[in-house]
Amino acid sequence: MKPKYIIYPLLILLIGYLIYNKFYGGKAKEAAAASGGAGGGKKGKKGGGPVPVNVMIVKDTVFANAIDVTGSIAANEQVELRSETAGNITGIFFNEGQHVNKGQLLVKVYDQDLQASLKQIQVQIKLAEQTEYRNKILLSKQAISKEEYDISETSLNSYQAQAELIKAQIKKTEVRAPFSGIIGLRNISPGGYLSPQGSIATLVNIDPAKITFTVPERYLSLIHVGSKINFNVESSRDKFTGAVYAIEPNIDIESRSVTLRAKADNKNGALKAGAFAKIHFALDQIPKTILVPTEVVIPDIKGSNVYIAKNGTAVPRAIKTDTRTETKLQVVDGLKPGDSLIVSGIIQMRPKVAIKVIKVIH
Repeated sequence: MKPKYIIYPLLILLIGYLIYNKFYGGKAKEAAAASGGAGGGKKGKKGGGPVPVNVMIVKDTVFANAIDVTGSIAANEQVELRSETAGNITGIFFNEGQHVNKGQLLVKVYDQDLQASLKQIQVQIKLAEQTEYRNKILLSKQAISKEEYDISETSLNSYQAQAELIKAQIKKTEVRAPFSGIIGLRNISPGGYLSPQGSIATLVNIDPAKITFTVPERYLSLIHVGSKINFNVESSRDKFTGAVYAIEPNIDIESRSVTLRAKADNKNGALKAGAFAKIHFALDQIPKTILVPTEVVIPDIKGSNVYIAKNGTAVPRAIKTDTRTETKLQVVDGLKPGDSLIVSGIIQMRPKVAIKVIKVIH
């Protein structure tokens, strides 16, 4: 018989013995017993002894209700400058990026034909005034009829009306700044033909800047004209403040939100129209209310509950909550100042379970 046929069976038997001894031998049983005994001891201690907890003494506190939203910066006033009349450009009186004042002449369109017509009418007006004056004197002396005087007066009024019309047409050949602000890049050149459809440049007034944003409908009762906002933009490290000055009267049907608009000082020009704003909106400040940690509130079918420490036991208390912050909930009913609120070991809490207060948080 070959040696390998003897060695292989012996090795298999040896491995089998070692496995059996490990799992079913005396030492394995002792270890299992020790492990089970320790677990049983812990379980008995957990079930039999009071649960150690920390409690917080409930008190009134000041609650600044605020939300974080996003919005966009807009100019206080912004307009695309256009001409009311068509014609060749005879003068451009602004530089790109320049600050211009309200009423300042920016562009002039050819008007020599209108100026000539105005001079012609003015000569006719002068002659008509003299005729009307003479006829007025003759009428007072009854040298002419009232009808003859009326004809001369009507002729004078007609010429004056024609002059006013030509002056209005001449005025349309001038493009003036409708308000003070910064004028942008021009889209015209001297000598070019300007039509009412052609854009000259954009005029922007962004001091103050307008900030438009929306807030959920449920906060509508806390919003009013004059509410303060704090915000920042990507293009600046500064923090800015503003105040709400207008509230959209309608609620958006799709988003169930209301649109607000605020104004902020922008004397240094740091805020640019179209910029994205991150807004911290302080809705209201409640002088006395109760705030509890979010994790101590246990929701159920009927509402929310917390546990109160009373005479060494845990007592459930139904509460009503309102506003939620990142870490706390506002309690509007169910708790009163002085209650001992259990804030740890919540998962082990049951009605009338024995507890041991380890730490009191004031």
